[in-house]
Amino acid sequence: MMSNNRVCRAEHSGMLDTKFRKFFHNPEKILKPYISKEMRVLDMGCGPGFFTIEMANLVENTGSVIAADLQEEMLFKLKDKVKNTIFEDKISFLKCEKDKIGLSDDFDFILVFYMLHEVPSQRKFLEELFSHLKANGKILISEPKFHVTKKDFQKSEKIINEIGFKIIERPSIFLSRSIVIQKE
Repeated sequence: MMSNNRVCRAEHSGMLDTKFRKFFHNPEKILKPYISKEMRVLDMGCGPGFFTIEMANLVENTGSVIAADLQEEMLFKLKDKVKNTIFEDKISFLKCEKDKIGLSDDFDFILVFYMLHEVPSQRKFLEELFSHLKANGKILISEPKFHVTKKDFQKSEKIINEIGFKIIERPSIFLSRSIVIQKE
């Protein structure tokens, strides 16, 4: 679903997973309003797992998390990070294809953080997510203001509305353009 020339490469992923970043993008603060125990959740474009581990923490022992990424190297980094931890059995890994996510499950919550702008066909990508979102399920989309202009984000919102999503919230996330959507 993503074009390799626009994707943050795995060798640069260290900047995505730092304690300093948690000061600006605290995973618990961002995710807690949307995730609870027993949920099935998806971290789309998980990278090295900055949000994935907190997702696994929030679903507790009764929920599950799928970490999906185009780059196998990112999935390896996350697998190494959770190896021999309580999260090892809670997180499943999915390597996406360039033009298809390849989901087989339905989700209560999907996180799309700083990666929608990397997708060559936002419509196709969002339609696939729509088909795998449970009734009343939510998707949090957050894009970096330094990569995505207000005009470009509005184009994404137009596609979102055309597909059948409804924007239900505009959370404030540092240096980000963010929305929470669900099926209409």
